[in-house]
Amino acid sequence: MTVMHTEGREIDLINSTFVRPARFYLSGFSNVPYAKYYYVFLCFVYIMTVLGNGFLLSVIYLVKTLHTPKYMIVFNLALTDLCGSTALIPKVLDTFLFDRRYILYEACLSYMFFVLFFGAVQSWTLVTMAYDRFIAICFPLRYHSIVTKKSVVAMLLFSWAFMLSIFVIIAGLLNRLSFCRSLVIGSYFCDHGPIYRLACNDTYINETIAITAFVTIICIPFVMIITTYAFISLALSRTTSRNQRLRALKTCTSHLILVAVFFLPYIGTNVAALTSYIHPNARIINSSLTHTVPSLMNPIIYSLQTEEVLSEIKRLCKRNRLQTMK
Repeated sequence: MTVMHTEGREIDLINSTFVRPARFYLSGFSNVPYAKYYYVFLCFVYIMTVLGNGFLLSVIYLVKTLHTPKYMIVFNLALTDLCGSTALIPKVLDTFLFDRRYILYEACLSYMFFVLFFGAVQSWTLVTMAYDRFIAICFPLRYHSIVTKKSVVAMLLFSWAFMLSIFVIIAGLLNRLSFCRSLVIGSYFCDHGPIYRLACNDTYINETIAITAFVTIICIPFVMIITTYAFISLALSRTTSRNQRLRALKTCTSHLILVAVFFLPYIGTNVAALTSYIHPNARIINSSLTHTVPSLMNPIIYSLQTEEVLSEIKRLCKRNRLQTMK
């Protein structure tokens, strides 16, 4: 291996044909005078995300009555929210608040892997939640025999393993590219698209896997959830009791809000990108909020919208108050 110095940047040259940069540069916002205030806002979002998801994880862990298949899925969602936000926001703050925009090549690929991986697991966790609601409403008498702890663990483990394999492939395919042009990544983190577009050799496979990943992580889960709720609506339309319909819809409200908060910004951004021009700064704001706000909202929605969790939180507080009084 030899090392070339091109325009003051270190580039590793392997076998005279493979060019790997020592580091990339994250551009972030361009010509935004008060951008640091936005990063301070993201810091606040991260603190609230850690507190909210940490609290929800603790409640589910401590309360034995919540050790059910449904709340195993909620626990998994809170865990991936916490991990995803931790993978993204602290590094964004370090990069732009402290002006450390250069990032090592290997660190950049790891950064991309964990941010996108946890986001993908969140997507399929929402699908698992939709399946849980579908069985509960459409097959209530068979719910406890179909949705068991073993079946939920199997579905969740499959989603983790499947997403892991996809992003190992994505990272591996990026590692085969040569970067002999600009080393400036036009994003606020090491996103897949902005990285592979910097390559100077053929990126057809990378484009193909990017489209495949988008379909697998966003389109298929969203269609599956919509289809699930179509069957739920059909089942509810056949229910004669108005109270039963309202009770069933109330159990779905929290999940529907999570689905809307998670999927609609992703889909909206990509549709807008295909049909019109989006300013890079607007895209960064939209992308960063899409990656961070759902993780903040999930514990709030499940704590405030779910009577079961609220009652258990009140019971825990009451128990702690009695213990401190003794």
